[in-house]
Amino acid sequence: MTASLQRAAAALLFVLCLGVFVGGCASTSPTAPSDTTPPAPAPRLEVPIPEPDTFAITPERPPHAWFHMDAEADGYPGLSTYRAHTTLLADRGPERTVTVAIIDSGVDTEHDELAPQIWRNEGEVADTGADDDGNGYVDDLHGWNFLGNADGENVDADTYEVTRLYRTYSDWVSSTDTTDLSAAGRDSLDYYYRIQADFYSDRDEAQQRLQNVRQAHETVQQVLRYVRNYLDVEEVTPADVARLEDADDPGAQQSFEILTFFYDQGLTPNDIKDFYDRITTQVEYGYNPDFDPRPIVGDDYNDLSERYYGNSDVHGPDPGHGTHVAGIVGAARDTTLRIDGVAPAVRLMPIRAVPDGDEHDKDVANAIRYAADNGADIINMSFGKGYSPQKHAVDAAVRYADSLGVLMVHAAGNSASDNDEGDNFPTPFYEDGDRATHWIEVGASGWTMDEELVASFSNYGATTVDVFAPGADIYSATTGNAYRFNSGTSMAAPMVSGVAALLMSYYPSLSAEDVRAIILESAVSYADHEVTLPNDNPDMPGTQVQFGSLSVTGGIVNAYRAVQMASERVDQP
Repeated sequence: MTASLQRAAAALLFVLCLGVFVGGCASTSPTAPSDTTPPAPAPRLEVPIPEPDTFAITPERPPHAWFHMDAEADGYPGLSTYRAHTTLLADRGPERTVTVAIIDSGVDTEHDELAPQIWRNEGEVADTGADDDGNGYVDDLHGWNFLGNADGENVDADTYEVTRLYRTYSDWVSSTDTTDLSAAGRDSLDYYYRIQADFYSDRDEAQQRLQNVRQAHETVQQVLRYVRNYLDVEEVTPADVARLEDADDPGAQQSFEILTFFYDQGLTPNDIKDFYDRITTQVEYGYNPDFDPRPIVGDDYNDLSERYYGNSDVHGPDPGHGTHVAGIVGAARDTTLRIDGVAPAVRLMPIRAVPDGDEHDKDVANAIRYAADNGADIINMSFGKGYSPQKHAVDAAVRYADSLGVLMVHAAGNSASDNDEGDNFPTPFYEDGDRATHWIEVGASGWTMDEELVASFSNYGATTVDVFAPGADIYSATTGNAYRFNSGTSMAAPMVSGVAALLMSYYPSLSAEDVRAIILESAVSYADHEVTLPNDNPDMPGTQVQFGSLSVTGGIVNAYRAVQMASERVDQP
């Protein structure tokens, strides 16, 4: 679950406990006005989010570019990117262009912010239907999609790895005499019971969440229909909601109370619908053992040596997540558009390997190899899962990329848990005990300098998470020349990839190992800062810990200090 959806889950659960939607628990809780018009399917509402304080009822958000800001100068613990570009780098230009692979859900390569930055395979000729450069991939002009077939069909939703394991082991148990097993067989049976327990627990939790959220979603849609009819508008904006505050109509007043209640939780109506859609997908597909979209791809899934499958459609059914990630790394700078990437001299290589569900180890391994073979300097991996049944294949690909000096940056995960105690795959730790050299594991930090300096959803780990970077309320590109706020370690990882690309482009003599060391050593230390330990249980009180206990460095990545350190090592004798 993404961090934005986790926030929605907590807020909606709190709302339901108050009885907002049933009108029973508290006399002061608003109830939905009756819809006096025939119900009709409500269109998807894209409620714009203005800058904070434009309307009193707008969800509290930081400035759009807070992650580029400086803690001392601006009061936001960002990367100090603007400071680096306007001071240390003001009189010099990048000396090389850095290729950053975005292994993700896909990328909208036609987005105005990204189109100039998209990687192009110079050895490939567009739409020839041939493998012009002989790399094994037909028409891979801008990258590759391991979730499709040669006919252009693509996987969208997929199951979770725990569901796939449950299905596999259930089939084994049903066809096996479990009363007479070898020692290895008994181990497999014990593993099945653990998988079964995890699957049932996760599925039941998702089903209960859907039942709760459906009621909230239907009520909000009812309120929106009422407001559209009352104000005679096609879409309800925060400004429209503000007009209801002094309305004489009781239904309008109730609508105002309900919508402002959600705004106070940092949720727009669109957030609630997104959350409802997401949970519906989890129940219908993610935790459905009978659902298997893999035949669409047409590969031999059990053949982990198979590499040349898929198609060149790097957009895919829904590239919103990957587009947001790509925008953070390298959206075109110095334009009249709405965002700036961290690094100016980059080429973004989209590699689609992450469906709406859990990624497959085979696809992850092949995506890493594709990136390394086609010249990626950095691989950004804003995805993760709790099980990795073909980890040895991923390990082999990571070793390969590591041997070529490719820097790999991975998101630590959004389950508010300790990665020292549990895995978030892929990891830099191989099954034989060795560790990848060129790897940075990234947690998410917030935009306030108080106990929420660590994002409430972020995974952490004193030995497994290297560093933190901005990951809460990050404004970046999304599909169709649009923009939105997203939260997650998925947003923190590309911050680090962007800083790495910045260093590589301005200081090309630095190796990937040098860049990794500089990023970690130059991170701003908040080791003694008291923060609330991330916790996904709203019923548990927050535990105060020192920020330094949550990662190896106890710091937040800082572009200004990284550039300063790189300059000292390269420019000064």
